[in-house]
Formats: sequence, C-alpha cells, structure tokens
Amino acid sequence: MPAAAAARLSESVPRYTSYPTAPHFHRGVDAEKFQEWLGEIGGGEDISLYVHIPFCDRLCWFCACHTKMTRHYEPVAAFLEGLHQEIATVGSLVGHAKVRAVHFGGGSPTILRPADIVALDAALRRAFDFRADAEISVELDPNDMDEGRYDVFATIGMTRASLGVQDFAPKVQKAINREQSFAQTKAVADGMRARGVHSLNLDLLYGLPHQTEISLEDTIRQVLLLSPDRIALFGYAHVPWFKKHQTMIDEAYLPGPQERFAQQQLAGRLITGAGYQAIGLDHFAKPADSLAAAAREGRLHRNFQGYTDDECRTLIGLGPSSISRLRQGYAQNTTATSSYQRLASEGHLATARGIAFTDEDLARGWVIERLMCDFAFSGRGAVLRFGAHGRDILQEAAAYVVEESGRMLDRHGEYFVVPEEARPLVRFIAARFDRYLARGTARHSVAV
Repeated sequence: MPAAAAARLSESVPRYTSYPTAPHFHRGVDAEKFQEWLGEIGGGEDISLYVHIPFCDRLCWFCACHTKMTRHYEPVAAFLEGLHQEIATVGSLVGHAKVRAVHFGGGSPTILRPADIVALDAALRRAFDFRADAEISVELDPNDMDEGRYDVFATIGMTRASLGVQDFAPKVQKAINREQSFAQTKAVADGMRARGVHSLNLDLLYGLPHQTEISLEDTIRQVLLLSPDRIALFGYAHVPWFKKHQTMIDEAYLPGPQERFAQQQLAGRLITGAGYQAIGLDHFAKPADSLAAAAREGRLHRNFQGYTDDECRTLIGLGPSSISRLRQGYAQNTTATSSYQRLASEGHLATARGIAFTDEDLARGWVIERLMCDFAFSGRGAVLRFGAHGRDILQEAAAYVVEESGRMLDRHGEYFVVPEEARPLVRFIAARFDRYLARGTARHSVAV
C-alpha cells in the first residue's frame, strides 16, 4: 500500500451501504410521503423485503444493530402484533408487486418461537405476492437453535442461513460477550444442510479486543472446515457514541490501525487461498455461488445487508428502524420499539425519516456503488446516464487522479480504476464523491 494511503487507515468514513448515508436522513420524508412512494410501485415489479426483529436474549457488546435484550417472551409477542399489522398495512399499499427475496434480520430472528415463525411467514404471504422461487434468508444465532427451529425454518422455505461467528477465540468471545463454540456453529450448519438449506453464509470480524493475527488465522481455518458458500469479513466498528453498550469493551485491548489492516490482509489471503473469490471490499464466495457470478458479470449491488446479487430496485423494510429503498428515496421506520408498536397497531405507517433522491444523488450514488462493487466506474457511462452531473463527477475524478498521481485512482481510457494496492481504502476513495460529508458532523467508523 502506498505510504500516503497507509497514513489514512485510521480516518473515519461511511460504509456506503447507501447513498446518501443514514446520518443525512431527515423528518421531511414522513409516513405520508412513504405511502405516496409505495403507491407508485409498478404492478408486477419484483421487490425485496427486509424484516427486522429487534430483540436478543443476550446483548453482544460489539453489535451496532438496533436491538434490545429480553429474557421474557411477552415483549416479543407484543411486538409481533404490531409487525403483523404493519405487514398488512404496507401490503395493502403495494399492489401486485412480486416478492423476489426476504431477509429476516435483527436482533435475533431466532428468538421467535416456531409457531410465531410460521405465523409471520403466513402474514407475509397473505399481504404480498411471492414468486415461486423467492429466496428466504435468515440470520441465525446458534445459541437459540433447537430441533423445532431447524424444522420450521426449513418449512417456510429458507434458502440461505447466515450465522455470525465473529471469532472463535474464547478470550475474544468473552471480551465481546459472545460465547459460541465451533461445535455449536457446526451443529447449526449441519442441521440446516440436513434439511435442504444448502447455502450458508458466515460473518467474521477483525479488529476485536484481544484479537491477533494468530487467533484470527485459527478462526478462519475452523470456518473453512465448515465450507460456507459465502463469507463476510467486516472490520469491527467501535462507535460507543452511537451504541452505549460498546463502552463495555475495553478500548485498551483494541488493535490499532496497522494491526487491523494486517488482520484484514491476512484473512483475505487465507480465504482466497482456499479457493474463494473476493467480492468487493469485504465479502468472499465460492466461484459457483450466484454472488461470485454477479461480481464477475458486473451485476453486483450493495445495500444495508452488504453485497448482494439482488437486482430489485425496491426494498421494503418492516419492523422498527428498518430502511426502505424505493426509486424516489429512502424511508426509515421509527427506531423506538414502543413508538413503532403504537403506530403499527393503529394501522399507521411507522416512517420517521428518510431522504428523497435528487438527480445529483442518483449520479453520485451510482458512482459510489460501482467503486464499492467493482473498484472502477466508467466516466462515459456516468455522462450517458446522468448528463451534467455525470460530467461534474468525471471532472472531479480526473482531478483526483492528478492530485494523487495514480496512487488512489487511475485512469484507463474511459474507466477510473482503484489500483489493487489501494483497494482496502475504497471507502475513503468513494468518500471523495460524497457531497454530504462536508455538510454535516456525523461520525463514522474507521476506513479499514
């Protein structure tokens, strides 16, 4: 990595799972506006759904998701009443769109009891038209899983199981309050595969307290024994100003910027050395996986779940804090579970904020997504798609190439390309095309 680039390892920039990013959402997009946007979804259009379950039976200290811990099921049952009503309300506004994919996230969807999982699936299918080949993916907590849950997720047609591993080292697990053995994880992988769920995704983290290259290498070698179809490798985002429970993590034991970078590079070498294809910044997939094919064919996209081959232009979020992306912009539900339940139970949309796209947003969002997915974008393509805004971006990119002397961005004919050695800093490079960063004071996680 160029010395100038290495000096930026500790700089903070957005993760670019959206553009504009969530800190720039505002209350100008409300329930009325979201209802208007829902009504404009085309009949027969393919859409995706994200269902957020905001409860866990333990709180992992590294987590930055919107969730709360509960040891009792009553709050979960009460929440489900509101969620069922929201599903019915939103479904009545969408019309005849076809659901192509559903992702259950959280929190821990596996906190739900088997009967409630079946009822939730039934509610979704009553409210929306599902394609026969719709993909169903679920985030699983191995500590929640039992025979009943194995069976019921297979019953509802789950096609992909996603398991959080983070790190198998006991010292690291204790420091992040996430104790989960390799044997537990393997049991879940085996249990789902035995029921016909053949696509397995595992999530790993680097940059955790007490984590070393040695412990991370040991974790990855164990993960490879499970032969997952996809692996996501994220850098731990230490944002205690945003998630107070992260103050439980002792910052004295967090790896520094150079250590984080070394861990990321080591992990990438081990995973690709085992035959996986690198996907964008932080994903890997077996070459035959649909995500790998999308990357090779220039069809890769990035959303709030990370890299995806889902080409639906409409993603509808259900549940508190969930974010919808429509052609017109982003709309996010209220984060507070109590407010969400009240609004949803009364038949109202729970939209709290969002942002409507400008023509410039669409142009810059396209460039940022292509950089994040392909490490390159076409200047000619930007101009053809977005006219004057594309020309502005082309000029900015050309100036950036001169400024950095090709160390961060090269030009090859009509294409602007991130050099291989600078790819770990692609978030930093993408940030050069983000017009919102200079307008606000939002804090972000480090670039690597």
